[in-house]
Amino acid sequence: MTKFFTYSTALLAGLTLLGSTQHADAQQFSKRKQYTSIGISLNAMNYFGDLNPATNFASFHPGDTRPNIGLNITHRFFPRVSGRFSLAYGAIHANDNTNADANDQNARFRNARNMNFRNRITEASAEIVVDLIENRNNYLKRPDFVPYLFLGVAGFHHNPEGMRADGTYTPLQPLMTENVSYSLWQVSIPFGGGVRYRVNRNMDVSLEIGLRKTFTGYLDDVSGNYVTPTNTAPDALYFAHGITNQGTAKIPGLDNVGNKRGQGKDDWYTVTGISLNYILNPKIKNPKFR
Repeated sequence: MTKFFTYSTALLAGLTLLGSTQHADAQQFSKRKQYTSIGISLNAMNYFGDLNPATNFASFHPGDTRPNIGLNITHRFFPRVSGRFSLAYGAIHANDNTNADANDQNARFRNARNMNFRNRITEASAEIVVDLIENRNNYLKRPDFVPYLFLGVAGFHHNPEGMRADGTYTPLQPLMTENVSYSLWQVSIPFGGGVRYRVNRNMDVSLEIGLRKTFTGYLDDVSGNYVTPTNTAPDALYFAHGITNQGTAKIPGLDNVGNKRGQGKDDWYTVTGISLNYILNPKIKNPKFR
């Protein structure tokens, strides 16, 4: 929670500074030049956490990519600055058995851990979008090609599930596999960049890459150490201990109480895709002459 307030304070300070630099532009960029667009995006989601092929941040398995769909509404306030609100739904997935090589000394631990998960995520976000090429005119005279950056805050709901030995899935959070009762409602800091291309008078298409810095290590239900689970239901015992050493690699004693199960770091996820945006026709008033 302390990290959340730190990031939130930094975000608010940045937005305040950005707003002050745009104050002079507001005099020239009147409401008649502002406009609103609505859009739909088709994306790919990936996850970065304890079940990646390697421990470095950039490691991911292409086969774990899952689809994501989103809706957004964007309003241009200044020549470079817009505000955007988005809703999105997608999923992330990973499996130690396919991501960690049993013959790799650096990956044998994760292969023997043999954990797996899938997680469906519903996200709502509010972001500031800053164009690197400004448009001081109305939407009809906007540039054909614009790179941009964005930063914001998001809230999301997630629900990690694990696959049992029989191939069926069960929610992991109620099992408390590490005796931690984490929340299924979380916050994140979305940031990234993209390029936007003008298709015609009212239509833009964008290619965007966005990262989500979360404040939980349990998108995959793995973060801390092996414990003696307080929940003694069969599923809880299976995912806390029984699933270990059921893969290719075998490391006796790996799941002994107190041994490391995860890295203890916050998880991330990314959203990469294409967005099609339609500009709602604003009223462009021309001066009247008598």
